[in-house]
Amino acid sequence: MSDVQQRIDDLVKGNRVVLFMKGNAQFPQCGFSGRAVQILKACGVTDLKTVNVLEDEGIRQGIKEYANWPTIPQLYINGEFVGGSDIMMEMYQAGELQQVLGGQQAD
Repeated sequence: MSDVQQRIDDLVKGNRVVLFMKGNAQFPQCGFSGRAVQILKACGVTDLKTVNVLEDEGIRQGIKEYANWPTIPQLYINGEFVGGSDIMMEMYQAGELQQVLGGQQAD
């Protein structure tokens, strides 16, 4: 495992909820990342760890290889890859994301 892959693995496994995104939770730098943060806030996530891929080219490219997923943002919960913002939205609307996060059911 490369150094970058090890750093990503440590982040994913060392935090309950990790979002690899463009920007951060306070200042998302793309619409998809912003939507992902809003979905997690709506789920009541308080222990979100964000990783700004724009600050580290190695992580920006490495995260795509890590999950074999070509786009950013990428959400990981309990060490497992969940998906990008479209998948997050579908799961949220179906109430599945709240279950995975241990939160409340959607109305």
